[in-house]
This record gives sequence, C-alpha cells and structure tokens, in this order.
Amino acid sequence: MPKASLISIASYVPEKILTNFDLENMVETSDEWIVKRTGIKERHIATDEITSDLGTKAAKLAIKRAELNPSDIDAIICATISPDHLCMPSTACKIASNLGLRYGVTAFDISAACTGFIYLLELAKALIESGAKKNVLIIGAEKLSSIVDYTDRGTCILFGDGAGAAVVSASSENEILDVHTASDGSQGELLITPGCGSAYPANHETINKGLNFIHMSGNEVFKVAVQTLTKSVIDTLEQNRLTSEDIDFFIPHQANIRIIEAVKQRLNFTDEQCVLTVHKYGNTSSASIPMAINDAYEDGRIKNGSVLLLDAFGGGFTWGSAILKFGGKNFNELA
Repeated sequence: MPKASLISIASYVPEKILTNFDLENMVETSDEWIVKRTGIKERHIATDEITSDLGTKAAKLAIKRAELNPSDIDAIICATISPDHLCMPSTACKIASNLGLRYGVTAFDISAACTGFIYLLELAKALIESGAKKNVLIIGAEKLSSIVDYTDRGTCILFGDGAGAAVVSASSENEILDVHTASDGSQGELLITPGCGSAYPANHETINKGLNFIHMSGNEVFKVAVQTLTKSVIDTLEQNRLTSEDIDFFIPHQANIRIIEAVKQRLNFTDEQCVLTVHKYGNTSSASIPMAINDAYEDGRIKNGSVLLLDAFGGGFTWGSAILKFGGKNFNELA
C-alpha cells in the first residue's frame, strides 16, 4: 500500500498590513490591549484579491517546490470559510482553472473552519493510500476580512487574510503518520457566521443585523479550545507511543497566544519546539497551520524528515491533530 507524504509547503499573504495602531483609529482598543490578550501585532488584508487568488498563488509555489507541473496534480481540495461564492463554483474549482487544469482534475471545498488543514491532510492521506490519487494539492485559503465586522472589537482584532498550500504524494518514506479529526456541533453557535445560508437567507434584515459577519463568544471558546486541543494532542501522542520529546516542532493553530501558551505548557513543549506566527498574521483560520509550517520551513528550521505535530480547533466545533515527517527538500536545496 502506498504511503502519503507531504512533499512541499508554501504560503502567500497579501501586501497590505493592518496594524494594531491602525485598529486604534477604527474601534475602541489599543495596541497594548490587543497584544496582551492575543499576542497579535498585525495582520495582512487583501484589497483587490479574492480567496481563490490567494490560494492560487500559494498553490503555484507549492507545486513548484514539489518539482511537479500543474498537470501532475489529480486532486485539489480547498479548506475555507470565506469562499469566493456562497454556493458555487467551489474555490477549488476556480483555483484549478487558474492553474490551467480545466478537465480531468477532482476539485472541491471543505468547511471545517480553523481545523480545515488537518481535515485536508486526512482526506489527502486517504486518497493517496487507497491508490485513488497520486498527487493531491491541499490549500487553506481565507479572506476573512470579507466576513469581519470592523466595528466589533471582539473579532476584528483577531483575523487576517492569507493562504497556505501543500502537495501530498505517494512516497516510501517520510509519511503522514497519523491524523485524527472530530467535531461537536452542539456548541456551534459559540463561533458562527449566522447569515446568508438557508437558516438566515440574505436580505435587508439579515445584512442590517450583521449576520453575514463572524460572531464569537470569546471566553467560552477559549475554555473549550484549551481543553480540547490538549486532549487531542495527548490522545494522538499516546496512540502513536510518542512523547513531546519525540516531536521536532509543535505547530498549533495560530488563534491566540494565550491558548497556545496554555496548551504548550500542559504538554511540556519547549519554546524551541513551538512555532509561532500569530503575532504577524493573526488568525487566518484554515490557512493558519500551513502558513506557520511554511515560515518555519523558509527560515531553515523544518528540514526533510522533521517530525511535526499539528493541532487545531475551530468553529463547528471541529478539532484535530496530525503527526507527520516532512517529506520535501530542505529550503536551501530548492532550485
């Protein structure tokens, strides 16, 4: 049976930066308050780009780093909660078209919020190991600025735009060792974009009420996130007979520095093991983990064979963890 390996990683962020000082002029907040509560100093905001544009730019680089051509890709899966269009076409279909793949490639979106990239890994792993596909392009792409209310200081300080992409291919080494995903829909209203679906169709009333924006009960989400993320990692490590010392890099979802620190301390990960990017990107939902992997890859920390532990929690609620050995070339060896 073929093994699935993550053989490349890439990311893209739009040029515009929205700092905490910019937000001071938009809502009642301060740089000190935001940094203390979240660890975020700035986030990138797309202006004339849409989600598929962000995803395409990350995807092109991921394919190049995998030393493949777009025509070698036989499946594209995009995780997003800010798709180009409400229903159709999927953002993955538009990315496929942007890559020149207009016939013969499987393309679809998933919606798992901030856990999206973990779900993508599980899907790609299954497609590769079943023999159904050979090279699967997975993309977490978000233009969260399009669903953020910039008069709501509880959410507008948190979110940014960006995309991360990876190629998962059949390989005899450095495989994706294990992926676990789960959900609990009973608490979905604690982190939700209520409107413009079948529950609250788009009309003047739903738009005037801001139901097209992200709504979050921050304190409740924080408590559930810390507990769930910690348990998810413990379960995954135990099931694979590993400890924190066996992990080269712990790469959690980049939502809030307080959540990350709480989970890191409970799991006994060192500062050197933990990859942090929340300060410069904010929360980019499904793009968060691949963007963080890419940062550690481009600065030379992650190398071929590095053992990565990924952990995420998001709206739904959804959560998941993954353990993998990075299967790509070292960054300094890329052509």
